[in-house]
Amino acid sequence: NAAIAPKCVVVVDHYDWEDDAPPRTPWGSTIIYEAHVKGLTYLHPEIPVEIRGTYKALGHPVMINYLKQLGITALELLPVAQFASEPRLQRMGLSNYWGYNPVAMFALHPAYACSPETALHEFRDAIKALHKAGIEVILDIVLNHSAELDLDGPLFSLRGIDNRSYYWIREDGDYHNWTGCGNTLNLSHPAVVDYASACLRYWVEACHVDGFRFDLAAVMGRTPEFRQDAPLFTAIQNCPVLSQVKL
Repeated sequence: NAAIAPKCVVVVDHYDWEDDAPPRTPWGSTIIYEAHVKGLTYLHPEIPVEIRGTYKALGHPVMINYLKQLGITALELLPVAQFASEPRLQRMGLSNYWGYNPVAMFALHPAYACSPETALHEFRDAIKALHKAGIEVILDIVLNHSAELDLDGPLFSLRGIDNRSYYWIREDGDYHNWTGCGNTLNLSHPAVVDYASACLRYWVEACHVDGFRFDLAAVMGRTPEFRQDAPLFTAIQNCPVLSQVKL
């Protein structure tokens, strides 16, 4: 029942970043290493067993040394925002590994934390450690669709808040499936642009990430036709925070 369902989780947001500063490696010198939080660290024999597969493992000295030996300058993490396994996978006894099925864009995926309550702190610790080693952190982020899928999909949030504003809707009431994932976020609507922009600013301002790789970026420019000056692209260019990070 929406009247009594939890709407959010309040977290302790204080964090001592000390003297953390973005490495700001020039584009011409940038070497990006794409990795999955769990896949990168889960089987590393020198990472303590109790933190393998977690955000904490990303900032462990062994992992930092490994990344430095590779000669990379930026670690691009596959989606770390909270995601869900599709009902089809669940019926097969499987789960979504890669994370391209977002539920809560302002929350970290708790399964990658040693403890869900400390996920944000662990993630910030990892970024601070990577920055100290001169390594930037880029997030692979999914802003083109949500885990609510098609009309038969689950109802998590946006559909219940304002279905016709958040999604591209066809005349027959079904979703435009330009993403191949069941729905497409309407990033031409001012409220949805504000939502996406706030999400990006959150990761930069609250977590000190250095940039983003956008999943299905071209879909984000639909109005419904693609435009290079689409509302979200323009908002990013005009934002004093987002215009300064790697995209």
